[in-house]
Amino acid sequence: MLFNSLEFAVFALAFYALYTRLSTHLRAQNALLLVGSYIFYGWWDWRFLSLIIASTVIDYIAGRRIERSDDPRRRRRWLLVSLTSNLGMLGFFKYYDFFADSARDALGALGVTVDPFTLGVVLPVGISFYTFQTLSYSIDIYRGRMKATDDLLDFAVFVAFFPQLVAGPIERAQTFLPQVQRPRVITPTLVESGLFLIAWGLFKKIVIADNAALIANTIFGDSAAYAGLDLVVGALAFTLQIYGDFSGYSDIARGLARTMGFELMINFRLPYIARTPSEFWRRWHISLSSWLRDYLYISLGGNRGGAWRTYRNLALTMILGGLWHGAAYNFVLWGVFHGAILVIYRLTEPYVPPVPPALRVPRALLAWAIFFTLTVIGWIIFRAESVGQIEHFLTAMWSTAHGPDTAETALRLALLWAPIIAVQALQLARRDLLAYARGPLPVRAATLAIMICAMLLFGADSDIEFIYFQF
Repeated sequence: MLFNSLEFAVFALAFYALYTRLSTHLRAQNALLLVGSYIFYGWWDWRFLSLIIASTVIDYIAGRRIERSDDPRRRRRWLLVSLTSNLGMLGFFKYYDFFADSARDALGALGVTVDPFTLGVVLPVGISFYTFQTLSYSIDIYRGRMKATDDLLDFAVFVAFFPQLVAGPIERAQTFLPQVQRPRVITPTLVESGLFLIAWGLFKKIVIADNAALIANTIFGDSAAYAGLDLVVGALAFTLQIYGDFSGYSDIARGLARTMGFELMINFRLPYIARTPSEFWRRWHISLSSWLRDYLYISLGGNRGGAWRTYRNLALTMILGGLWHGAAYNFVLWGVFHGAILVIYRLTEPYVPPVPPALRVPRALLAWAIFFTLTVIGWIIFRAESVGQIEHFLTAMWSTAHGPDTAETALRLALLWAPIIAVQALQLARRDLLAYARGPLPVRAATLAIMICAMLLFGADSDIEFIYFQF
């Protein structure tokens, strides 16, 4: 069930009518939330409901046992139950075939021919997201950062909350469970801001991301036939597509949650204005980058133990973060690439000389241009279908060659970038991510009407799923 589908619109309206009628009955409202979330998730494939239910029950029991045990060894055993069961399910469905094929290729290079057993199963939607969400709960209890809940219904709602279930943001139980456990107050201000977030998210998906996808898919689909500026246009199209698609989903999720009285964390904070890799990861997919920092990077040792161990931990964290996105070599290479530039920026930072005030703005612009170029290169690696395609992009895109339709395609892409740049300039100037939803009522109404009309008139004809559904 896609957010941008008629089925979801019908589901959401029916659900919300019941949800608001139960505003004085917290348990009944939470029960409705759980049933609605399971219907939403089961719409793709009801068989995979067993996985999310199993993950919920295991971590609910593990959390209670960890908290109630005074024996450190028993606490570690129950934490291990949570880790192995969740990562085992994730690894089995997401990575088994990848590692089986990789082992076959490695043995083949040594002259050993094997025919590995592969499963060929469909990846359960959102498994990477809810797995990390439930893991953080068990780990936080083990670290003494929160208490386990005794209410299975509340915990199940935390795991399966449908607005953010399949593509985040990855919520922490410390901040989200209390919202499940207390009555929600739905105010007109919350509803209005939620509707604006939904509309802006749908606009970014339907108008911007899906139209950019038509350009990116054409060029990446037959990249050998293109060179020079055409490849640059294709790379910039995917750079726009993945941002509009993923941040659009997060905006819709946050908007839906607000209309129900919940507040989800901000997952994107103008990431393409970043001038360094560290800043980028504080702005892009914030819920994942902070999860990797808190539960992986710090567990590896963080910045303790000297500079070289810090660099090692950064690189490993980014490589595993790349692998989190999917079982393919391009995601691993993407993680290696971002790990490398994180390390290089840290190594060179002490040697960057200060500049006089008159040169600060030009230097900031230069730093932005350099890192934005690196970001685009990273997205080429992320999107590429083979190592050969990565090589072709990175060697052929620097020439001035172009095809007969390059100017027209570039203009179409520029028109798609324009609303993103305009809105983000407003957000940056006012230091308010909801700046586009502020102002007098006529202005707010006109803004909403423009977004709705644009979706009806300029939405891409093809029905394109959200990119992160496959992760």
